[in-house]
Amino acid sequence: MFVRTTYATGDPATLDQAVQALTTEGRERLEEEAGFRGAGLFVDRELGKLMTGTWWADEEALRAGAERMAELRSRMLAPFATTVTVDNWEAAVASRPESAGEGACFRLVRMEFAPSDADLLVDAFRNGALPRLQAMQGFLGGSLLIDRAGGRGAVGALYADRDSLAASRAPVAALRGDATSKARATVRSLEEFEVAMLVVRRPSS
Repeated sequence: MFVRTTYATGDPATLDQAVQALTTEGRERLEEEAGFRGAGLFVDRELGKLMTGTWWADEEALRAGAERMAELRSRMLAPFATTVTVDNWEAAVASRPESAGEGACFRLVRMEFAPSDADLLVDAFRNGALPRLQAMQGFLGGSLLIDRAGGRGAVGALYADRDSLAASRAPVAALRGDATSKARATVRSLEEFEVAMLVVRRPSS
């Protein structure tokens, strides 16, 4: 699968306007798109930032609706966003939950690596980090997104509530250090958000 992420910052006082638009009309429009496989909306109301991730069956589906999604995104974020960054990724490893209840939280780690080490990072996450994350209390799911040519990666992890997110910080810090060392990757940022929306659509059989 492939993923498009949007990262926006703006006035915290107007963030909820964007959240309302994205979780209503935005969600409905996404559901109409061929190849749509799900979406997440994650927010930091105190600082005034949000991130969305939309999941697509393949790269063709990702690109087919790019123009329509750009128009929709621009209109819905306009009351809030002063900066917007959009990226496209390959979902190299995905363990996606069926749902997330009220109070769920999300941790995002961004990293860089030599393009030739992409498979090292994928192996370190799939066979090292993910099984250990799955054993943690409150862990709901996690994914590794990569830009192979650009040498960039992002790991997103969902937790059932703020307590389980907080309890995971120390063990995940050790895990992150081990995985990035094995993959020769460099961590560039670490952020935490509340989950405002999670949609998972499974392919029809």
